[in-house]
Amino acid sequence: MTSIFLNAALLLALYMCCMFIVGLRARDNSLIDIAYGPAFLVACWGAWYASGAMALHFRPLLLLGLLTLWGLRLGLHVGLRHRGQGEDFRYRKFRENWGDTIIWRSFLQIYMLQGAVVLVVATPILLSIGAPGGDLAWSDLLGVLLFSLGFFFEAVSDRQLTVFKKGGANKGKIIMHGLWRYSRHPNYFGEATLWWGIFLIGFASPAGLYGLISPLTIAFLLLKVSGIPMLEVKYQGNPEFEAYKARTNAFFPWFERNSPINSLPSKGSKQ
Repeated sequence: MTSIFLNAALLLALYMCCMFIVGLRARDNSLIDIAYGPAFLVACWGAWYASGAMALHFRPLLLLGLLTLWGLRLGLHVGLRHRGQGEDFRYRKFRENWGDTIIWRSFLQIYMLQGAVVLVVATPILLSIGAPGGDLAWSDLLGVLLFSLGFFFEAVSDRQLTVFKKGGANKGKIIMHGLWRYSRHPNYFGEATLWWGIFLIGFASPAGLYGLISPLTIAFLLLKVSGIPMLEVKYQGNPEFEAYKARTNAFFPWFERNSPINSLPSKGSKQ
């Protein structure tokens, strides 16, 4: 089992070093966002390839198949969204704040840290590769259902936002229709949900319970660190956003709440 994680860690370190060089030359550290989904494929498929006969068990193959679907879609989506946009505002802020320390802090706090996060989040898959467990279980079926629900929310809400932002009349506005009517961040809800699905599929592994660190890490990052907080601070004080915020859940999809300030017209775009 140790060798599984070691192989994945070494592959991730090499991958992130390559991305660091690319980002350095392009003066664009937000390229790491494009590399995030594919990083899981490098780590997990590499670990699977080196793992031997047990890798042919249906469970790691199922997890790798779902991971590939998610990782390729996410990488393509972020890549197309990023095209022609330059460095994302969050990374520009890091560049301004870090000044002369930008090179080594980017290497450690963006690329290597991202690699460490990928390794932690991939835990259920790596555990399943090392020790797949028994036959098909209830947790596998429930996991596939949760993954499917999460993938639907993430892919559909991303598509809705992309189409919305292509409309020239929507510049500077807040999207409030489709799945965005029920959650201010339905794509993040989808991301968190699909990782709970992956955890449940990997749960049948003898050490599957340790995979709980994966969805908990994702939820913490999205809710408290680099997800919702960093995006919503951009819209603080915007009357349209404040009205939207007052009536719409931040994360879990639900029906709109009644609010004394929700009479503003529904219009607008967000990152």
